[in-house]
Parts: sequence; C-alpha cells; structure tokens
Amino acid sequence: MITVDSNPEREAALRQAFACFPSGVTAMCALFDNEPVGMAVSSFTSVSMEPPLLSVCVQNTSGTWPKLRERPRLGLSVLAEDQAAAGRRLAMKTGDRFADLALHPTTDGALFVLGAAAWFDCSIQAEVPAGDHVVVLLEVHGLQAEPDVAPLVFHGSRFRRLDARELVAEAS
Repeated sequence: MITVDSNPEREAALRQAFACFPSGVTAMCALFDNEPVGMAVSSFTSVSMEPPLLSVCVQNTSGTWPKLRERPRLGLSVLAEDQAAAGRRLAMKTGDRFADLALHPTTDGALFVLGAAAWFDCSIQAEVPAGDHVVVLLEVHGLQAEPDVAPLVFHGSRFRRLDARELVAEAS
C-alpha cells in the first residue's frame, strides 16, 4: 500500500486507484459568443431530487470553465457508447473539440450532443473549492432521457462499453 503523503509516487498511485472506479462520460457545453464551448466531464453524479441537482468537478487550470461559468444555462449530455470519438475530442486541450459533432442549441444557450443517452439543461447553483478542482452544483431545469441508449463508460483510463448481460444475485 502506498501512503497518501507528498511522495513522488502519489499522483501516479492516485490516478491508478481513481481509475478503478468506472464513470459515465458527459459533455458540458454552451454557446459563447455564438460559438460552441465545452469539455468532457467524467466526474458527474446525481446529488438531489428536490431540488433537482447534479454535480461535476472541474480542474482549476481549465481554460474552458471560465467561459462556461458565465453562461446562464449549460447543457450536459451523457455520451452514448458509440460516442467515444466525441469524448476524446471534447477532452482535447487544443484543436476543434466540435469537429463532426451534431449539436442542438437551446434558446438559453445550453448546447447538447445529438445521440446522447441523456440531456440535462442546467444552471450553476454553487461552486465549492476542492483542492485542485472546483465542485460545481448544477440545478436541472429540463431533461431528456433515452434509457435504451447505452452510455459511454470511462474505466481504467479507457473508454468502455457496458456488458448487456444482467448479473443475477446468487442464492444464499
């Protein structure tokens, strides 16, 4: 076991351990000066039913977040299993993140990726500093879900698909 102190192996060990937990991949996007702005976010989770809240975590060094945080509405798209290329592009530090992406804008400026498993139309409720990230609480104003569309999964530092087989609990 590696202790979590300030030794040089810590960051690599933390990345490896964090990668053991699978997560969905979302695109957080909006229009900024009539141009698409967005990024891939894998630290997405539901928070509350009343009020409807979800959260994402964003690196403090993000150059995209300062633009997104000024928008009245943000679109979160839960990417589908066939959208790994979109996930890779949206995670790029440079280049055209929106090349070949089919997008749907709202009148409030939220931007959604077509073909996604779910869409959440959100506004920022709060930001909580958390080390080298900020936890962003988002209030959900509208949504669209496609339960039969399998989500894209990020696990072990790779994009993966869910296995369609259901696990059956063993009888005791």
